[in-house]
Amino acid sequence: MPLSRFIDTMNEKIAGAVSWALLAAVVICSANALIRYIFNASSNAWLEIQWYLFGAVFMLASAHTLKRDEHVRIDVVAGRFSKRTQVWIDLLGFLLFLLPISLVILYYGLPFALLSVQSAEMSSNAGGLIVWPAKVLVPLGFLLLVLQGVSEVIKRIAFLAGKLDASAFAKHVTTPEEEIEAIKAANKLD
Repeated sequence: MPLSRFIDTMNEKIAGAVSWALLAAVVICSANALIRYIFNASSNAWLEIQWYLFGAVFMLASAHTLKRDEHVRIDVVAGRFSKRTQVWIDLLGFLLFLLPISLVILYYGLPFALLSVQSAEMSSNAGGLIVWPAKVLVPLGFLLLVLQGVSEVIKRIAFLAGKLDASAFAKHVTTPEEEIEAIKAANKLD
């Protein structure tokens, strides 16, 4: 369980940090659109940085999505089973699909990214940016996903062994009261 808690905490912090990339992408997208329409000017670099930021959000927050049990699944079918059966389905899904596929992508993605870093790959677009940071996101994102998958396997096994309550990995639906409390807490920080 300590390993699982460490992985969960790490992915929470990474997701919190990368959430700012989404704000940056929105600001850049808006500014780029305004500049394009007002001054009839644009740059491929501004378009590419938006893609990079979106890629960072997607790749680096996927593990956090898995941790929060927000990933795509067929709840209509799984919801008809007992919690124990649902946990078995999750466990088999992690072991047979998530981890093997993520490890294969990590295996092939790492040399792909390293080659880009070694060659200092640049965009083929005029005025484009360096490409390697975006390519590094692929193995990094899948590494985080593999680690979170290991954490989820640990939690499911602990549940099946009777050592952990399902609330440790079940989807948490925020109530309006909790949202109000979170807003009040954030306002106190300002």
